[in-house]
Amino acid sequence: MLEHAAKRANAPALREKEYGIWQTLTWSQLAHLVRELAAGLAQAGLQRGQHIVIVGANRPRLSASMLAAQSLGAIPVPLYQDAAAAEYAFPMNNAEVAFAIVEDQEQVDKMLELRETCPQLKRVWFDDPRGLRNYSEPGLASLDALIESGRGHVSEQQGWFDEQVKRTQPDDVAAMFFTSGTTGNPKGVVHTHFTLTDRARAGAIFDNLSSAEEVLAYLPPAWIGQNIFSYAQWLVCGYVVNCPESAGTVMIDLKEIGPTYYFAPPSVFEGLLTSVMIRMEDAGALKRWLFHRFMAIARRTGPTLMDGGAVSFGDRALYALGNLCIYGPLRNTLGLSRVRVAYTAGEAIGPDLFSFYRAIGINLKQLYGSTETAVFVCMQPDNQAKADTVGVPCEGVELKVTTSGEILIKSPGLLKGYYKNAVATDEVLSPEGWYRTGDAGFVDASGHLKIIDRVKDVGRLQGGAHDGAMFAPKYVENKLKFFPYIKEAVAFGDKRDRVCAFINIDFNAVGNWAERKNLPYAGYTDLAQKPEVYALIRDCVEKANADLAADDKLCGSQVSRFLVLHKELDADDGELTRSSKVRRGFIGEKYGVLVDALYAGLASQYIETQVKFEDGRTGMVAADLQISDAKTFSAVRRAA
Repeated sequence: MLEHAAKRANAPALREKEYGIWQTLTWSQLAHLVRELAAGLAQAGLQRGQHIVIVGANRPRLSASMLAAQSLGAIPVPLYQDAAAAEYAFPMNNAEVAFAIVEDQEQVDKMLELRETCPQLKRVWFDDPRGLRNYSEPGLASLDALIESGRGHVSEQQGWFDEQVKRTQPDDVAAMFFTSGTTGNPKGVVHTHFTLTDRARAGAIFDNLSSAEEVLAYLPPAWIGQNIFSYAQWLVCGYVVNCPESAGTVMIDLKEIGPTYYFAPPSVFEGLLTSVMIRMEDAGALKRWLFHRFMAIARRTGPTLMDGGAVSFGDRALYALGNLCIYGPLRNTLGLSRVRVAYTAGEAIGPDLFSFYRAIGINLKQLYGSTETAVFVCMQPDNQAKADTVGVPCEGVELKVTTSGEILIKSPGLLKGYYKNAVATDEVLSPEGWYRTGDAGFVDASGHLKIIDRVKDVGRLQGGAHDGAMFAPKYVENKLKFFPYIKEAVAFGDKRDRVCAFINIDFNAVGNWAERKNLPYAGYTDLAQKPEVYALIRDCVEKANADLAADDKLCGSQVSRFLVLHKELDADDGELTRSSKVRRGFIGEKYGVLVDALYAGLASQYIETQVKFEDGRTGMVAADLQISDAKTFSAVRRAA
């Protein structure tokens, strides 16, 4: 930060959209703000090595607060802003957090609620004062007050801030990120300044990133991916990070900014494609015909052109016409017209979804990494993007695969350890420095890594026609989630004679489809159980089965029975992690009666489920769920 402020003082560092207008913070202004915040925090008692919680959406002053804490040698701990107060208790007590900086009234209320369970929490500062005028809690103050308290100290002690920065060494702890906690309490992943900046620099070199990039910061700052792309790499490269006005304006802000470097999990790309397909179904017959005609050309020609391959003159001319009439306007509608590099990670992306974006001229690639590796392990080079791999090892990374198929990694970006959890640290870090990823996969002939599933989740079918066949639930779920009508899927089959699945419909996509069919419905639960919707989902499941039949290793993982859940899986109900990963074991236990009904051959099953609403209230959702069979296919032998 200080280097950018010295060399590029007036260059924009951060932008925030407020009241519909983009406000810019230059590098010199940022450096000045960080100095004042650091002085204020020091006067409040924050010391080197202490943890400070940061909770909120992407906001310039929250990023500055992280920098201020790190300048003092303190350790910021970003937490998910949409989590319930009770979910903060473990990480805050685990890290002995006494200080918190939060975004707004919602987060302040959570912190105040936690004071009984986290008695060490003494000071809380907030960025947005709306709704907080009449709060008079001890230890609660605004960031403006914190800045004001530090301003005098900065003017009186001219060299104090620089001395604090010089005391910090590359191997000192820079930040701590808590894992999703899919199977228990989350673990605090400890990263140093070196691990974060080294991996950020490796990713920047790989894709030739520069200070000219524009990035939209819209994902949770508590997620390591967002923290790398919109914080560590931002500091390494010096590009501009843009903070949207709110979650509801992200798509509008995306179009206004026109990012050149873009990152999103597969669910975001799925949502964008679903919105496109919904709009096309509502378009006139001529527009629909043109869209489908040119998309067929794009699928045949676009990926080859993106990879620098040879294409006939006729196809090249047709693609150019399609780019003028369809692909260019579509990229502009999605807000991706200026994207030079786009990445997806976190979950496997469906091959058709991946190909769609590359077909319309978006350089979408995949990468592989985790919280423990500071994200960058494998990346796809330009012209080598494949739907079924996650790329080649990037600078400094070594890979090897064990006899059980688990991927081991050596990298400069590996975690220092799990906080206060030596047992868990020893489980994942070998004495020789190898990190056990828990992922099953292999390196193909071209040197690209292919991920199959989590090692612990890969199972075997027992009994039936496919006795002993491999079962990879995530692989099956991602096949199903490619279809725009399926938002989420949970597959079961380990140690069973066949594979069955729970399905969550995409309410917007299926609702739009139902309206075109003049099919009335009273809400999610009613729509999900319509016979017509079951027929629609059955068609998707059977198409996925046909695709699985062509896979030598996973042809036995075809879904033979399924049901459509009466409610959406929700992190507030414990069914998803805050990073939207399915907690399959928890779901299997919570809905055990439904799993049993699937395997017992029942045609329906009644269930009542408690749900938690956004305002904290609870209620019950009940339904008689239909259970449907799906057609499975004989294994297809591919030609040698």
